Amino acid sequence: MKIASTVAAFSLSMVLAGGAFAQEKQQLAFVVNAASDFWKLAEAGVEAAQAELPEYELQFRYPAQGTAALQNALMDDLVAGGTDAIMISSADPKNSIDAFNRIAAQVPLFTTDSDAPQSDRISYLGSSNVAAGVQAGEIAVQSMPDGGKCMGFVGFLGADNAIERIAGFRQAVEGAGIELIDVRGDDVDFARARSNVDDVLAASPDINCMVGFYSYNPPKIYEALQAAGKLGQVTVIAFDEDPVTLGAVREGSFAGTVVQDPYQWGYQGMHLMADYLEGDTSQVPDDGLIIVPTKVIDKSNVDAFEAIVKERIGG
Repeated sequence: MKIASTVAAFSLSMVLAGGAFAQEKQQLAFVVNAASDFWKLAEAGVEAAQAELPEYELQFRYPAQGTAALQNALMDDLVAGGTDAIMISSADPKNSIDAFNRIAAQVPLFTTDSDAPQSDRISYLGSSNVAAGVQAGEIAVQSMPDGGKCMGFVGFLGADNAIERIAGFRQAVEGAGIELIDVRGDDVDFARARSNVDDVLAASPDINCMVGFYSYNPPKIYEALQAAGKLGQVTVIAFDEDPVTLGAVREGSFAGTVVQDPYQWGYQGMHLMADYLEGDTSQVPDDGLIIVPTKVIDKSNVDAFEAIVKERIGG
């Protein structure tokens, strides 16, 4: 009887252990390039996907700072911790190819926001940054029929998303008497982003147009113009949907903003990775590009757009 009881207990423990193993969830991670309010919508998309993917553990991760080295170290930690697939918005994709390939050799790797097509990533899901830049340029053309001189502001000058947005903007304003004189980078240092605008206002009074190419740049432009008493005197074209940006569009201080859809990056990205792990590659196109359209927001549609944003982030 003692032997029988021991066998029964052992069998029960194996059943319980087997249940525990069966309940272990695969892990999917979304890694962003820096801490910014912009990513709240992507995080909301990941949370929405979690409700539909209960068999997975979804993670939304910020690096300690917006550097490629810390991002790549974070991905190494995720893989070591058992993460099964990663989607990343790289701070410096061109100089992260080796790191990306090291990760991609261990788990499926996807990119968003800023692509690294030379790497072994599976696919990119995000905006067409060239198309978004063109839309920004079209706002400038419509807002400045007599032409003008623009200064641009961005985080990482070498990032593909920055290069492509700038190229698209220049393409759209060509022949319209509008010149993008220069673009100042700040490496996602918010204090530097503000000081860049202050410096331009002090040194270049002929600049009558400013373009904020990253989500936090337009609010810093707004702060600097407000402090200098020049709100409404400089045409501002923005990117993304920071509350300050949307408020400036509403009051007419900004001509408009080009918004992306980071909510869908998070939501679709999680489903894309889950499907891929389950053997379904039908969502990955031959060119590896899954484009989520961008949209122009101006005074005519800003209220309706902001209502959607607040609903998504529970605001």
